[in-house]
Amino acid sequence: MEGRLFLIPVTLGGENYSYVIPDQVLEITRNLRFFIVEEIRSARRFLRMIDRHFPIDESSFSVLNEHTPDNEIGAFLEPLRNGSDIGLMSEAGLPCLADPGARIVSIAHKLNYRVVPLSGPSSIILALISSGFNGQNFTFNGYLPVKPAEKATKIRELEKKAREGYSQIFMETPYRSQKLFEIIAETCNNETSLCIASDITLPTESIRTLKLSEWKKSVPDLRGRLVVFVMQ
Repeated sequence: MEGRLFLIPVTLGGENYSYVIPDQVLEITRNLRFFIVEEIRSARRFLRMIDRHFPIDESSFSVLNEHTPDNEIGAFLEPLRNGSDIGLMSEAGLPCLADPGARIVSIAHKLNYRVVPLSGPSSIILALISSGFNGQNFTFNGYLPVKPAEKATKIRELEKKAREGYSQIFMETPYRSQKLFEIIAETCNNETSLCIASDITLPTESIRTLKLSEWKKSVPDLRGRLVVFVMQ
């Protein structure tokens, strides 16, 4: 029998993995020995966290990130042909959302291998369902442009779509989250509603939805925090 490609969830940070990942998913992960990962160090850290005796030295790790050449990716699936299962892991949350995992999943489908998604935390979905916004019509926009002028233009586009009833989800790296909020506050209408979901599932979690006029009166400190923004 050919192996299966498991889409393995990891925590969004912190060490309380039992709070966000089901026991059966943890058991499947502990039994895997082949992994395709975004970053080896964080993958090994997660495996040792869920099982301090995990045989890291007996396991194989292939790195799939934005720098991995397309012509190398297919070889990562070779263990499936030999009957071994493989786990695909992102640095945080679910694979294939705002990370390069979809590239290997696409190849697996073309080669007719079985792809098995496993339940776990997604900051994107958790932010949306806790925002109070439309959960039926929404768009995940990933990371916005880096340059401030281009970022502001994109934010205006998202605000227009949000006014049409489509919840707009986007995110930023921790060291740019504060600046992104400032650009939103400068660019958008005071009546636009914004959910700021910070450090989801962590002890420092904070999720609030306010109109921008209210946010401006109580500017959040987002420096160094993992933030998902939802606009409507």
